[in-house]
Order: sequence, then structure tokens, then C-alpha cells
Amino acid sequence: MSVQPSSSMETQAPGNYSPPKDGRSAQDQAIENWLPINASRNAKWWYSAFHNVTAMVGAGVLGLPYAMSELGWGAGVTVLVLSWIITLYTLWQMVEMHEMVPGRRFDRYHELGQYAFGEKLGLWIVVPQQLIVEVGVNIVYMVTGGNSLKKFHDTVCEDCKKIKLTYFIMIFASVHFVLSQLPNFNSISGVSLAAAVMSLSYSTIAWGASVDKGKVENVDYDLRATTTPGKVFGFLGALGTVAFAYAGHNVVLEIQATIPSTPEKPSKKPMWRGVVVAYIVVAVCYFPVSLVGYWAFGNTVDDDILITLSKPKWLIALANMMVVIHVIGSYQIYAMPVFDMIETVLVKRLRFPPGLTLRLIARTVYVAFTMFVAITFPFFDGLLSFFGGFAFAPTTYFLPCIMWLAIYKPKRFSLSWFTNWICIVLGVLLMVLAPIGGLRNIILKANTYKFYQ
Repeated sequence: MSVQPSSSMETQAPGNYSPPKDGRSAQDQAIENWLPINASRNAKWWYSAFHNVTAMVGAGVLGLPYAMSELGWGAGVTVLVLSWIITLYTLWQMVEMHEMVPGRRFDRYHELGQYAFGEKLGLWIVVPQQLIVEVGVNIVYMVTGGNSLKKFHDTVCEDCKKIKLTYFIMIFASVHFVLSQLPNFNSISGVSLAAAVMSLSYSTIAWGASVDKGKVENVDYDLRATTTPGKVFGFLGALGTVAFAYAGHNVVLEIQATIPSTPEKPSKKPMWRGVVVAYIVVAVCYFPVSLVGYWAFGNTVDDDILITLSKPKWLIALANMMVVIHVIGSYQIYAMPVFDMIETVLVKRLRFPPGLTLRLIARTVYVAFTMFVAITFPFFDGLLSFFGGFAFAPTTYFLPCIMWLAIYKPKRFSLSWFTNWICIVLGVLLMVLAPIGGLRNIILKANTYKFYQ
């Protein structure tokens, strides 16, 4: 059940594997086709591009200059570049493994995990991590959307009565009570495209306005913390922030599942084309914002660079509204696999009849849950660091490499073997170290935070 790939890392399905015959009844097939991930397979390669941009370029990009201020020039640039390279490589692995078995598609992350590690073990390894990522992102984006709405309101109406963040999160959530009823990935393609355009737009505003403003007087590039513990925890938290910025792997197989595939034209070709375009956009967004933002403001930059860029007001207000539109799309991209899991359990395990009523209730409850948690714990930057390290590092940085080694079993000390083990070691270090800084940040803010204010 294994294959020895050459040093060029060619991907070929294990030759002696024979996929099980599809003995599903017409009813089972109908249920499968009703579920969000399998419902539509007519996506184009550019769907892959903007879905991946929407999934990856989150509002976390606005926190990258702050991460740079905790890492410094050398470490900051190194971490950014290494993360871009490693995550592009692991994303390529995911795309390749989607159809490595002839006649079978791994439409969900956990299906690939089950093939690599076994039916039960694969499920327990992948599903908890994937759920932590996707639900965690949805909670963070609830906070982000509410925060950005509040900043927009406070910027355009300085003399207006101050409104609590809680209400802005509720306003943001109200959009998702409606959009969450869209059945599958292809049905949210318009929302995703708008979100991708917005992400590129507000990133450009962030670094463009920084260039226009120029270096602040007496700019300081020393690490922002002054004490040794502060520097250490800040460094670790910044690693989590960077990890959070590269998060598209958790939905990549589900996105690829929407692309048609035949033996002559496998889905990996258009999918990879879309991924390459997406990663170019990611680079265009991340590197200028990170480097120019840090260059302009040094260690005085805020955890959201739009706060530092307080003028011109109309431009900052516009950028904040762009963030809102973007995280609306991002929320839906990450929620769709969760909806698929929930509906699979309800229909296949609990035998609820599939239909509009089930979808309405299940998805509404999920949106309400993420809204409630976001209102209760709106520690935005701490959440970025914590979830970035704890959840994103495994599913993004090293779990694809472990599955690659388990399935293909490359020769020891070959290029493929070395590459994967380097990614695994770096990913594990990131997973262990990054949440420490984020957790400390959450604890510090929780000491002074009053609930539902």
C-alpha cells in the first residue's frame, strides 16, 4: 500500500491499492449529493484561486507589522518567507493527494487522514484539529468583523454615542444567519470573489498609506518589549500570528472537491493553477504590509495597522469596511466544511431527513454559537496567536507531511524525506511555542476585561 517516489517527489498512487466498489444505495447517493461538499462539481480553476485567497488572506494580515515588531527585521523576514515556502509546499502535497488513488477522490481532510492512518485513528487525528481550526477561525472572524464595524462607525461618526462591541458583533452575525443558508461552495463563489478583491484592496491601502505617511520621527526597530520575559512571550505570540496568516489548508480538499475531474483532466491541474495564483496574491498582500508597516512605524505599530494609520479618515473607514466584507466571505469558506460535518452526522448517524428545515436549524445554531463565544471572549490579537500556533500549525505545517510519509514512504535521506521531516520539526516547534505567547496575552487582557461591555 505504499510507493517509493523518486527524488523529484513525483506523486503516484500506490499501485497495489484497489479502491472498494461503491455499493451505496440510491438513497445513500442522494444524501451524499445533498451534502455541501459533494453537491456541486462544476467549479473552474479561478474559483480555486479566489476561494484560497479568501481562506488565507484574513484580517490577520493587518497584524503582521505588529508581529514584525515582536520578531525584529531578521527573524521577522525569515519567519514570513519560510512560512510562505513551507505552506505552499504542504498545500501542493494536499492537492496531489486528493486523487492519488485511481477512481477515488478524498473530498474532505479527514478522508485523507483516514486513508493515511486508518479509519478510526485518521478520524480522531484530523477531525478535532480541523474543527478547532474552522470553528476557531469563525469565532475570530466574528470578533474581527465586529471590531472593524465598530472602527468604521467610530471613524465616520466621532460625535455619535459610543456603541458596545457586543452589538457590532451581533450586527455582523446577522449577515451570516442569512448567508449560511447558501448550500455549497459554488453557491458562495460570488461572496468569496468579493472577499478576495477586498482583501487585496485593504492590504494595498494599509501599505500604500504607510508609504505615503513615511517613517515616523525617531522610528525605533528594537523589539517592542523591554523586559526579557516580554520579549520571549512576544516572540512566541508573533509566531502564532504568522501561522494564523497561512491557514488555507484546512479547506483545500473541500475546495478541490468542487472541481470536475476525469482521468484525462484530473482536478489537481486547475486546482494547482488556482493555488499558484492565490499564493502570488498572498505574497502581494503579506510582504508589503508586513515590511512597509514595520518600516514606517517600527515598534510603535498597533496590533491592527489601520489603527496606527488614523488618517486620512475616509480611507481608513473604507479599509475597515473592506475588512468587514472580506471576513464575511472568509467566515463562509471556513463554515462550509463544518456545516458538512454537522449535516453528515445529523443525516447519516442520527437519521434526520435531509432538507431545508434541518439545514436552517443546524446552521443557525452554529452561527449563534460562534457569535456567543465571540461576544464573550473578544481578545482579538491573543486569539490570533493562540489559535495560530495551537491549531493551524498541525493542519497547515506538518500534518500533510506526515500523511505524505505514511502513504508514499519515500526513501530515507532522500530529498522528499528530508524536506518533509524539516517541515514536521519546524511545525511541531511552532505548535508547542506559539500558543504560549497567545495564551499569556489572553490572560493579561482577561484580568481587566469586563464581560459583555
